[in-house]
Amino acid sequence: MARPKSEDKYQALLAATVTVCAVLGLEAPTSKIARTAGVAEGTLFTYFKTKDELLNQLYLELKKEMGLVMLSDFPRTETLRGRMYFFWSKYIHWGTQNPNKRKVMGQLSVSERITPESKAAAMSIFSEAQGLLDECIKNSQLQHVSCAFVSSMMIALADTTMEFILREPLDIEQYCVTGFDAFWRALGCN
Repeated sequence: MARPKSEDKYQALLAATVTVCAVLGLEAPTSKIARTAGVAEGTLFTYFKTKDELLNQLYLELKKEMGLVMLSDFPRTETLRGRMYFFWSKYIHWGTQNPNKRKVMGQLSVSERITPESKAAAMSIFSEAQGLLDECIKNSQLQHVSCAFVSSMMIALADTTMEFILREPLDIEQYCVTGFDAFWRALGCN
C-alpha cells in the first residue's frame, strides 16, 4: 500500500526547486533538487510525474503566492492611480523579499515547459490586476497598444526598480515611488 504524500515534502521540493533553479536555471538536474530538499530522487517523482509537472506546479504556486500578496487588503474604492500603485508596491515588495522566487518566476514565465493550461490558471489568479491594467490603458495615451506590451513595460520597470532596491535597500520606498511614477508617466494616464 502506498504511503500518503507529505505536505512537508511537497513544500520542501518546491522550495528546493526555487533554490536550485535560481542558481542553475530550469535545466537543473532533478537529483540536485531532490538532494537540496533532503529526499531521494525517486521521492521527487512520487510527488511529480515529470520535471515539467514540477515546474508547472511551481509556476502556479508562485503565482498564487504573488496573487495573495497583491490582493490582500486591496483598496477597491481608491483612485485608479492609487489602486495601480497598490499593486505595484505589493509586487515590488514581494520581489525584493523573495529574489530567488522572482528570478525563477521570470525563467518560468518565458519557458516553453509551462503549459497553456498553467498559464491560463495563472491568468485567472490575476484577473483583477488584469482588469485594473486594462482600465489604466483605456485611460492612457497608450490605448493603441496591446495590454501585453504595457504589461511587459511595467514588468521591465518593476524589475529595474527591484534591482536598485536590492543594491540600495535603505532607499526601498524612494525607488518604489520613483519607479511607479516613471511607469505612470509612460502610460500618460488621465
